[in-house]
This record gives sequence, C-alpha cells and structure tokens, in this order.
Amino acid sequence: MAPGLFKCVECNEDANELHRDYSNGILKITICSSCKKPVDKYIEYDPVIILIDATLCKIQAFRHILFNTEINIHWKLCVFCLLCEAYLRWALLQGSQSNDDPADIIRYTKEWEFYCMFALASLELAVFCIGVLFILWTAQCCSGSSVEFTPLLKALLLSSYGKVLLIPAVIWEHDFSPLCFSLIRLFVLTSNSQAIRVILNCSRGLSLLAVCGGLLLETWVAQALKTLQVCSQDYLSML
Repeated sequence: MAPGLFKCVECNEDANELHRDYSNGILKITICSSCKKPVDKYIEYDPVIILIDATLCKIQAFRHILFNTEINIHWKLCVFCLLCEAYLRWALLQGSQSNDDPADIIRYTKEWEFYCMFALASLELAVFCIGVLFILWTAQCCSGSSVEFTPLLKALLLSSYGKVLLIPAVIWEHDFSPLCFSLIRLFVLTSNSQAIRVILNCSRGLSLLAVCGGLLLETWVAQALKTLQVCSQDYLSML
C-alpha cells in the first residue's frame, strides 16, 4: 500500500506507516502524531479478535479492515452472500410447496426457482447500493464535498458479511427463525451504517439516513416485483 494511505484507527488521521522495521526483525508500532496512540493496534492482533471486534461494530476494527489492509475479496464475498440469501428464499419457497413428484421437470423447475431467487437477491442488493450511494452523493454535494464510489461500494459489500448467518439459521430451523432473520438483517444494516461512517468520516445520522433510504428503495422495488408477479399470474389464469 502506498505511503499516506494508512489511517489511525483511533482518530482517523493519515499515517505514512503502521510500523517501523529495525534490524534483527524488531518491529515498533508507529504512534499517531495526533492522538498519541498506536496507529493500528490490530496489526498485532489475531484475526479472530479482529473479526469479533468487527462483529461488535467497533469503528477501530472497521478502519483497520477498510484502510489498513488489502482485502480484495468483496466481490467473492458478495456472490457468496447472495447465494446464501437465494438459498434462504428458495428454501422458504420449497417449504410452502408440497409436491413429492420425482419427475425431472419438477427438479428442473425447482432449480430454475433457485436461479430466480439469486437474480432477485442481486437486483435488490443493486437497488439498495444505488439508493445508499445516491443519498450520500446528494448530501456530500450539498456540503461541497466529493464522493468516491469505489471505496464506498467495497465497504458496503464487505460489511454485508453477516448474510452468511442465514445458512445456519435455515439449517437449524425452529420457531424463532423469522426473528433470527430479522436480527440478521438488522445486524447487516448496522454494519453497513458503520462502514459508511468509516469511509466518509461522517455523522451517524447521515449514515443511518443513507442506509434507511436504501432499504426503503429496496423494499419498494421488491413489493413492486411481487405485485407485478401476482398480476401476471392472474392474467395468465384468465386466459
């Protein structure tokens, strides 16, 4: 990573390095010139500790991950999370249907339904991201600041890692599954909000406004698609 692109995890000040290499393999953590604390304490931490702090939505852990590491798995993580969400929707759809016909056409139909769920989840994620980015772009333009969409999009995708929890929630199905799904959704949205705060160094109110706006737009599009599907089914049944 190029010099000057590091951030202090405590005060968000720029830093040229995270540590200094001395002879005989001795490393000394760089001290921030602004807050007089280590620039990034997490370089000495085990990845499990970092993951726990990120799960607790600690802003220091988010700054370490988004600014001081070179994590480029956001697209792979995005696809995996979409597969998890598509599997959840597909499993709920299959649970509401009772058809034990082993014919190939039934199996192909079920497989096609999974692909449709994946496409729907992808569309809703795209709409959510567009809504969030548009609100942030509007707010930053009104304040005379510029917005870089690439780091924001990367932060949104990385902070959606909580969707992987949908798989165990489906596998260990119980009476509280709907509550679990709602809590997972709330956790993902909270992580999205924290990631926006870290990237833009903005207020909590703006990040929450952007996330809520994106969620409302996503919900509206999802309801519109459901209405369109119902209308098309009614129209076909009348033919």
